[in-house]
Amino acid sequence: MKGYDLCKPLLFALPAETAHRATHRLLRTVQGTTIEDRLRDRYVVDDDRLETEAFGLTFDSPVGVAAGFDKNAELPSILTALGFGHVEVGGVTAERQSGNPRPRLFRLPEDGALINRMGFNNEGADRIGARLDEAALPEAPVGVNIGKSKTTPLDEAADDYRYTYERVADAGDYFVVNVSSPNTPGLRDLQHRESLERILGGLVDAGAEPLLVKLSPDLAAPAIDEALAVVDDLDLSGVIATNTTVERPPDLRHPNRAERGGLSGKPIEERATGTIRFIAERTDVPIVGVGGITDARGAYRKIRAGASVVQLYTGLVYEGPGLARDINRGLLELLERDGFDSVAEAVGVDVE
Repeated sequence: MKGYDLCKPLLFALPAETAHRATHRLLRTVQGTTIEDRLRDRYVVDDDRLETEAFGLTFDSPVGVAAGFDKNAELPSILTALGFGHVEVGGVTAERQSGNPRPRLFRLPEDGALINRMGFNNEGADRIGARLDEAALPEAPVGVNIGKSKTTPLDEAADDYRYTYERVADAGDYFVVNVSSPNTPGLRDLQHRESLERILGGLVDAGAEPLLVKLSPDLAAPAIDEALAVVDDLDLSGVIATNTTVERPPDLRHPNRAERGGLSGKPIEERATGTIRFIAERTDVPIVGVGGITDARGAYRKIRAGASVVQLYTGLVYEGPGLARDINRGLLELLERDGFDSVAEAVGVDVE
């Protein structure tokens, strides 16, 4: 039995956010110690076939941590010691925010899912930017996910995003504009072309590079096309597909399915993969694939659908700290089975 199998019942006996905070504290405690070195020896899969490149960066492994797990940029080093090839911190907002009232994070164990309505709780751009500047960051790429402050009017969003970017610019390896979280009122309205052009254009003018935009799985095809047109017009570096969904598949079983917020995990896996393929058929920019990954086969499907790298969060809750290692080992087996010499060769092979 895996060690996490022994700990999981204890963690799941706690409220979801309490368990997350306890895990977070444990990781922060061992970060920078000899325990981190031992974790790195145990969990990092060192194989050149896993190396891939996207938006000008090199990733030793295509498997990364999605935004939301390390909101305040406290854990990048220890997360790479668990075998992740990159870490995206945030969402970071210009203002410090406490987020929505608790409870705001819910497990759906029978469905392999989470629902969250966290509301961009974070310490704010000034403090997080200072922490990133002072931290001993890993060699692996560290991305910064940027969101809009809740109290900022939509017509002032561009300045809000730019303020945050300027506070984290020196430490981030790439930057993500989050206009797709369902938990900040009105935020998804910023996915329309005019708003995107204003926000993204301001960041381009500020020197943000590489710059990506994170899209919702709930966008209709014409809206995705509009967003991709902005990506093309502004020569952005990439797209992240996808964020959480506000929709509820009819086959969800757990009573928490009635909770408001963004649904993540297994129920959105196929939809996210389909969105990746849809985007890959329309653009050549690199895609970061997110949504429902719990094993190597799920990661591989997203890579074959067009994702240069992938990210996960909910899978960590259900599968534990060995997940990145297990996915990377499984990817090597799948690459060998299909005759690919590297992950890069498999990217987009299922795209017509």
